[in-house]
Amino acid sequence: MITRLFLIRHGPTHAKSMVGWSDLPADLSDSAALARLSAYLPADALVVSSDLSRAAETATAIQGRRQRLPHVRALREIHFGAWELRTWAEVDAEDPERIRAYWETPGDVTPPGGESWHQVCNRVNAAVDGLIGAHRGRDLIVVGHFGQILTQIQRAELLTAEEAFAHRIDNLSVSEISHGPDGWRTGVINHLP
Repeated sequence: MITRLFLIRHGPTHAKSMVGWSDLPADLSDSAALARLSAYLPADALVVSSDLSRAAETATAIQGRRQRLPHVRALREIHFGAWELRTWAEVDAEDPERIRAYWETPGDVTPPGGESWHQVCNRVNAAVDGLIGAHRGRDLIVVGHFGQILTQIQRAELLTAEEAFAHRIDNLSVSEISHGPDGWRTGVINHLP
């Protein structure tokens, strides 16, 4: 049985800093874009989101008559720790080697009090595997975050972290992946209906 995942990035926050676990709201004023996105998605899919309001509210805005699953905390964005809500320039002025290593060679480097790329991947992979196991053969609309979506693209396309980070993931975009007996497959990435 094939399970298709439609990975949606939440509406924009307009923040110009690293927004991970901070609960900033999404700007959902572009009702035409939300309507196009909802119409593009399978009508019988299940909808699930991160527990952060920007993802949960986006999920509500595109849900329509689809069944909603409980929020999944493990689908949150990267935990930036002490870098949370700070700009690259601010952190670079204090800790240039660490921030460059974190973004240029993602892996085991962590922000102070935050999580490494490998930790993000392990957390999100486990959550997605749980959703697939519980809803095998169904279409799942997973509303989440830039980093969370990249973890799944990396896994599905067998990419290095650096290659995954080369993907652009726009707000209100959809990236499609599926899992079945033959493993992972990808469809469109960063599609804006």
